[in-house]
Amino acid sequence: MVRYKRKGLNLVGTQFRSNSPSTTNMSNSGMNMRGKIIFYEEKNFQGRSYECMSDCSDMSSYLNRCHSCRVESGCFMVYDRTNYMGSQYFMRRGEYSDYMSMMGMRDCIRSCRMIPMHRGQFRMKIYERENFGGQSHELMDDCDNIMDRYRMNDCQSCHVMDGHWLMYEQPQFRGKMMYMRPGEYRSFRDMGMSGMRFMSMRRIMDSFN
Repeated sequence: MVRYKRKGLNLVGTQFRSNSPSTTNMSNSGMNMRGKIIFYEEKNFQGRSYECMSDCSDMSSYLNRCHSCRVESGCFMVYDRTNYMGSQYFMRRGEYSDYMSMMGMRDCIRSCRMIPMHRGQFRMKIYERENFGGQSHELMDDCDNIMDRYRMNDCQSCHVMDGHWLMYEQPQFRGKMMYMRPGEYRSFRDMGMSGMRFMSMRRIMDSFN
């Protein structure tokens, strides 16, 4: 469900998203716990605003631009291209009066995903090569460096069995990131992540800091 405000109006619409491998196995993810994020055209929460409580594949239908936002509840992944493409950024509850400067973003937010809060165990299997080939390891907690822990210098595919995860291109949860929902990811290169090496992984939890 999304809401957007313009000239005193509070209009309500519904967003639909297509099925994908990463939308399966969501029964333990607490889908009834809805998040809420408000986007603003200008810095410091000024100008027209757009409230979102679900995924939004293209914000241009509601705002011409976005320079600040406020996460009132839950966690969201935001993208600098439509249809959940481009660089990804994780946002937890808080105020982002000038998020481009605060987070090092080069472009405005163009789409966003709400991240359901997961209540059960976390499990993900990472693979050294595409199509689940090469060395593999199963994770149930955060890993700050796959080279140190597993002597694994690359990760090109994975299978997320339980929970929601963030994968980072550098050790210690640094650098560019990618949001992983439950499902099979046979090739990060085919997902537009060509040339990226994911070296650390972190669970998205209620206590995420």
